[in-house]
Amino acid sequence: YPTFNRGNDTGSFLTNPDGSIYIGSVWPGYTVFPDWLSSGAGEWWTNEFVTYHNKIAYDGAWIDMTEVASFCVGSCGTGNVTMNPVHPPFLLPGEPGNVIYGYPEGFNLTNATEATVAASASSSQVAASSTGDAASSTEPSYLRTIPTPGVRDVNHPPYVINNVHGDLAVHAASPNATHADGREEYDVHNLYGLQILNATYNALLAAIPGKRPFIIGRSTFSGAGKYAGHWGGDNTSLWAYMYFSISQALSFSLFGFPMFGVDTCGFNGNTDEELCNRWMQLSAFFPFYRNHNTLTAIPQEPYVWASVAEASRTAMTIRYSLLPYMYTLFHLAHNTGSTVMRALAWEFPNDPSLAAAETQFFLGPALLVTPVLVQGATTVNGVFPGAGGKGEVYYDWYTHSAQNISTPGANITIDAPLGHIPVYLRGGYVIPTQEPALTTRDARRNPWGVIAALSLEGTATGNLYIDDGESIVQNGTLFVE
Repeated sequence: YPTFNRGNDTGSFLTNPDGSIYIGSVWPGYTVFPDWLSSGAGEWWTNEFVTYHNKIAYDGAWIDMTEVASFCVGSCGTGNVTMNPVHPPFLLPGEPGNVIYGYPEGFNLTNATEATVAASASSSQVAASSTGDAASSTEPSYLRTIPTPGVRDVNHPPYVINNVHGDLAVHAASPNATHADGREEYDVHNLYGLQILNATYNALLAAIPGKRPFIIGRSTFSGAGKYAGHWGGDNTSLWAYMYFSISQALSFSLFGFPMFGVDTCGFNGNTDEELCNRWMQLSAFFPFYRNHNTLTAIPQEPYVWASVAEASRTAMTIRYSLLPYMYTLFHLAHNTGSTVMRALAWEFPNDPSLAAAETQFFLGPALLVTPVLVQGATTVNGVFPGAGGKGEVYYDWYTHSAQNISTPGANITIDAPLGHIPVYLRGGYVIPTQEPALTTRDARRNPWGVIAALSLEGTATGNLYIDDGESIVQNGTLFVE
């Protein structure tokens, strides 16, 4: 394998304590891992990106499994590489004994027959895989160790970290995997995600000269937002995960990752029409937007259900109309450290009642999003921060009508039938728009517009940043206030 050979020749991989190559196991089978502390790994990584781009002109990189993850304990591939490709040491989704039968909360209420069949099949699968032992406790069993004075055991450290896997080498490169400078992985493990994103950023600069690298990474660390965006990892097709995606996105905004999104409709398990309908609309207002799920789960592309396709078109039309506004928010985030998605409390820091608000958010300062996050609901409760009396005013995105809020801080019940996500314009702001298209490239060529949402005083301000959308060094830019 030429890629491996070139990396091996340059000493670019993690090793065992005895100096042999550390060989773990990931999706392709037995796998080696770049050593970002070695002198050769960065150059080798860049060369591989350039070589591959010369064959297939890709646009960016999605970097996964970068904790760095490994499916076996220790260097399990040592002496076994001729067996590649090997099956992961667990059942893959869809294989006998691991068929996916899970569905979202409330699925039994909307699809009773199908839910009953799935529950029965799931019970049979569990029974077939049972060893006959008494049911184990649902409480996690944490590893507890007693340290030996003077002995450093990095796989079983002398403190409790509530690791349900026990040995720290489970599902990760072993803590005693060794770097070129003699450091053990144990001492620098948390930096791996940052290091690979940094290396990938530099590699893309070489592979696609002059263009801004686009990277989405799973494992991150403080400062990684300089190089990449982030998605929330392997979530599950449950209403609870959609609910928590908002607070997750807001958290990563504080961590310096304005480009954030989740696996819309859920990754693990099967989704259903109602959950996917609501989630496709919610995620349309996240900076990073994709629908992605696990092997052998039911298809969840929006076109699978007519109602989801229509709901997606509605929300995506708004998203693509707002691309100039969102692009300007990213420009400001890049230059000032501001956020794209914002908690209500960040826009109204003097209102203590908003401190725990996690079911609504602002997109920039001017757009309030109030999604339905509960199965079976056709209304949603939401607040309009600062409204009531002589404060803020909000306008319905769809009708442009001002909302009549008489009591400050009131929790208002809003109609939200399936396929409708309540979105409001905050008075006092001018929002730049463009006619939507099927791609961002085509949308940038379409006619412009502005929406002036007047304050109660009859004023509105806004800004717009324009460049060519992809170059590191611009021939010209425009910033309008």
